[in-house]
Parts: sequence; structure tokens; C-alpha cells
Amino acid sequence: MKFGPVATSHAEGAILAHSMTVEGRRIGKGTRLSRDDCDALLEAGHDSVVAAVLEADDVHEDEAAAKLAMALAGPDKPEGLRIEDAFTGRVNLRSDGAGILVVDKGAVDAANAIDEAITIATLPEYARVEDGRMVATVKMIPFAVDAGSLNKVCEAASGAIRLKPFRPLKAGLVATQLPSLKPSVMDKTAKLLAGRLAVYGGSVVKEIRCAHDAGAVAKAIADLDAAAPDLTVVFGASAIVDRRDEVPSGIERAGGEVLHFGMPVDPGNLLLLASRKGKPVLGAPGCARSPKENGFDWVLERLAAGIEVSPADVAGMGVGGLLMEIPSRPQPRAGKVAPKDGAKIGAVILAAGRSSRMGGPHKLLETVGGQPLVRRSAEAILASKASPVIVVTGHRAEDVAHALDGLDVTCVHNPDYTQGLSTSLARGLSALPGDIAGAAICLADMPGVDAALIDRLAVAFGDAAEGAIVVPTVEGKRGNPVIWARRYFKALSSVSGDVGGRALIGENPSSVVEVAVDSDAALADIDTPEALEAARKSYGD
Repeated sequence: MKFGPVATSHAEGAILAHSMTVEGRRIGKGTRLSRDDCDALLEAGHDSVVAAVLEADDVHEDEAAAKLAMALAGPDKPEGLRIEDAFTGRVNLRSDGAGILVVDKGAVDAANAIDEAITIATLPEYARVEDGRMVATVKMIPFAVDAGSLNKVCEAASGAIRLKPFRPLKAGLVATQLPSLKPSVMDKTAKLLAGRLAVYGGSVVKEIRCAHDAGAVAKAIADLDAAAPDLTVVFGASAIVDRRDEVPSGIERAGGEVLHFGMPVDPGNLLLLASRKGKPVLGAPGCARSPKENGFDWVLERLAAGIEVSPADVAGMGVGGLLMEIPSRPQPRAGKVAPKDGAKIGAVILAAGRSSRMGGPHKLLETVGGQPLVRRSAEAILASKASPVIVVTGHRAEDVAHALDGLDVTCVHNPDYTQGLSTSLARGLSALPGDIAGAAICLADMPGVDAALIDRLAVAFGDAAEGAIVVPTVEGKRGNPVIWARRYFKALSSVSGDVGGRALIGENPSSVVEVAVDSDAALADIDTPEALEAARKSYGD
């Protein structure tokens, strides 16, 4: 591929590298220039354009992305994956159902090392995904790639991802008893296990309570055979502390084999992995009596997807296995926050920045569509379901507040605004009342964000499991505003600088709910005079 300045008179068929506007008509980046395009550019005085010219061995970015996506899913595309259409050199792959994503990391790494122009990104190995979740994306960096390199990448990445769908898992439960363990605790434990299994369409088919000794455990496990469980779970009244303890000894007496005791996940350290008659047996750690995510969940969800769990698999769960000290860690088994209209959402508008890239004017006070930009943003959010609306001010705080006169918003001044967006985030969150379930974090310089977008995100938040982070996406790219569940407020208030919540989103991939939107309003903010001019062309001065 040749790239660089091309004489406009000879640019027909070339791919435009940067968007250009001619007589009010926008010729977008990536456009294959037509004769009419070239003539219009010439008439406007553009004797040359920066463009890409494909050569014989080049494959156009969209064709290349489509080919690699098909290879990634395997020669016979497995059920459970949906390949979307190519756009701007990108193809997204989404789950076509709920399950566990299995990734051949070595294959993906090898493929990504072949040619810097050809990239593959996936969710982490063994990520639990819901229907419609983006699980992978392939992206061609330039406008075309070398055919030879593309073939090598496709070969290296062939079949590197697949979705293992959840299946109904029938579990037998053995619960041992001691005088110190209340029956109500055992009842709650059985209910929680049933709830965990119900996520995958499964159930507890039979429960047996017995004395806390090896002989009784062995008999109870054998008695479960009549119910033909896919999995046996043993909850000991006292925690397992050794391979020779009562629960593992009972499993062995019943003809089972203890495969692994202990796991590098906290909470979850005291999990026991065993096998009997070709089916898994789990000695549950004490933390599995709680709905909070723990190592037991990690093993259970793989089994529910029909993935065999080996001692090596358990030993490999250490990286990312520190759950105890992560305050933002979700509790996916705890159920929904509320029905669609029951999850109360507040909003925080960040309006404290200095507009340094504008070269002088304060962008939030500049008019777009006949109103100061900050007022336009606030009115849009006030028209949504979000309430209350907090506006965080900083630079030229009095002028910004004056621009909001008469609106039902609460202005909160951030005297530390020069230290970064994070300080405004903390101020805004602290001003929200205690009865809201989540907060929409909004940027005041996004004129295309309207009430319909906020409400669409709010509905997705209400439908999601507890602890959701709802993010709008445009052609696979994440934008703003983002709705955060209350449990993240403390962690969000602890970030520093101008990074906002990006790191927390990365730490909690299983909680992210993406909402695809057609408009680029969720991506378009105003940072420069050029961006302001473009917004005025779209929405008026």
C-alpha cells in the first residue's frame, strides 16, 4: 500500500486518509474517492490529498477484517458466536447466548505478533458472558493489509475463541450437621446454592443432611445416586482443613477421588475438587454460604458450561483471584437492583474544566443551538429519568452557575478542579442522596447527548444484575455518559488525575453492560474550536 500525498487529479479510487469538507459537503476518512469527489476537491483548491493507494497484494481493511473474524471463530463457525458486518476495518464478534468464553491465549498472542497492522482483542479467558456481549474484535490498523500476512494471521488464530453455552446443571447437595450450626443457616445455604444454579437454568435435585463424619458423608453421597445428579456439592458444618478431614475422607469412602484441595482465590481458599463415577464433586468453602462472588462461583460456572475443571485449572486462577480486598467487585448472584422503572438514577454533570484546548474561550459558555453549552447539557439531562441532577463547577464557577439560572439543578463547587476530573467526580458523587441506586456521570461538553439516551441507559441499568456499569457504544467504541451502580461510588471517588472510571471498568468486565447506539452523540465532545464549529453546524449557533 502506498500512503502519502496524491495529486487530486489522479486520486480517483484512492482512499482518503483524513476527512475533508468541501462546500458544506463532508468527505469522510476512508472514502474511496470518486471522480466527482476529486473534481470538487480540485475546484476548492486542493491540488493534492493525503490518501492510500492499494497495490496488487493488498487486501482492503473491511475485507481483511471479515476474513480474520471468520477464521477466529473457526472454519465451521461454532454456535454461540455472532459475527457482525465489517466497518472501518473492524469486525466485532458477539455472544449468541449466555456462557463461558474459551480463548486460546497462545494462538491469539501468536497471531498478534505476526503483523502490527492486524490486531485481535478478546475478553479474558473464561469470561462469563450474557447474550449479546461483545467477546472479541478484530481491527486492521491501516486501510489495507498485506495478503500474505493476513493469511498467516488467519492460520495462527483459526478457532481461537469459542463460546461454551450454559446448560442446566442438576446438583445433589450433602450438608453435614453439628450442634453449633443452626438449621436456618443450612436452609439459607441450600437456597443460595439453588439460586446460583438457577442462573444457568439448573437446580438442586436432592438434599441430604447428615452427621459431620466420614461414614455419614459417604452414605449420603451414595444415596444421591438415585437422583442422578450432574454434580455433587458437600457443605461441611465445619471447614475442611486437610485432605484427611471428614468431608474428603467421606468422598473417598464413597468411591471418589480427591483431585485438589485449596485454591489461589480469596475468598474461596478452602475449596475441594474431587471426582466420582466420572462426575465432579465439590467440597464447598465456607464463603459459598454467602452470595458474594468467590472461588466456588468460578468453578461452578465452568462446570455449568460443560468445561472440565482440572487441578491445573484451579492452580491457574491466582492472577485475578484476589477478590477479598476489591470493594468494586460485583455480586452477580444477588439478583436485580429493581425492575425497569424502580432503580432510581441520579446524575452528575462535570462542568469544572478549564477549556485549555479552546485557546481562550470557555467552551461551556459558548452557545450551541442558541444556548450556552452547559445549559443545553443540563436541560437534556433534566428531561430524563435521572434525578437529582448535580452540576460540579470549577473554572469560572459563577459564570457557569449563572448560565444555569432557573434550572432545577444543584451546583457544587470543586475548589480542587485543577487537580483533574477525578476531584470533580468525588465532589459530585458525595452530593447525591443515599437512596439512589446509581449515577449517570455526564460530561457537560457533549451537545448530542439527550434525554432519550439517558433513559435508554437507565432502562438497561434497571434490567441488569446488581452492580452494573452501563456504557453506550458506537460501532463497538465505548462512550459517555456511563451509569455506575452505587457500590462503585467509593472506588470512583478514590481515583486520581483525569482518568475517570476507565480503570474500574477494566477491573470489572463481567459487570459492564454495553448499550449499542446508532448516533455518534455518545462519542462527540467539544475540546477544540474546530469541534465547536462542527457542533454549531449540526445544532445551530
